[in-house]
Amino acid sequence: MRRKPAPRKPAFLAAFAASLLLFVAIPASTPVDPAPREALEVADQEDGGAAPAELVHHLARHYRIPAAAAERTANAAYLAAGETGLDPLLVLAVIGVESSFNAAAESGKGAKGLMQIVPRYHEAKLTERGGEALVLEPATNVAVGARILVECIERRGGVEAGLQSYNGARSDRSERYARKVIAERERLAAVSAGSLQEAGRPARGR
Repeated sequence: MRRKPAPRKPAFLAAFAASLLLFVAIPASTPVDPAPREALEVADQEDGGAAPAELVHHLARHYRIPAAAAERTANAAYLAAGETGLDPLLVLAVIGVESSFNAAAESGKGAKGLMQIVPRYHEAKLTERGGEALVLEPATNVAVGARILVECIERRGGVEAGLQSYNGARSDRSERYARKVIAERERLAAVSAGSLQEAGRPARGR
């Protein structure tokens, strides 16, 4: 007895199956960042977080401040970094150079707090955080300072130029301020990595 030939699949089903196999075989393309972000600008943290204990201990000793103040400031820097996409060590380096971690620091030009914010230039940002009355409060000062810094970096197109703009020293071709901050950032990175046993003298403010 002769077997009946197997029924043929309709042409549109065969075409559909072939296209499905082709889709599965070719992996979806992964989006590529058109320009890698600079290492100093980027933090690999989404929501901030607590600063490493070793780093906090170093800040307390190096800048001669109470451990509680060092921890509060470091955690504020990590939180602000998570909110803005900055490297938390860069934020801490700016604090070190600007105020030597003195939360009550004030300059003759009206700059105040850890990141030496001039309130009259940043009223809107301070208002969002509770107003100018809180400019010396560490969490507020660092959060606003980090926002100012990231805007400077984005506007100027790079970390060094952004730091110079933050400091109001765009005309300084030697980029002395930027080099000072980056050197401090590298020192903090060494501490975080556990490769620096003793730190040098504290960086001074402006």
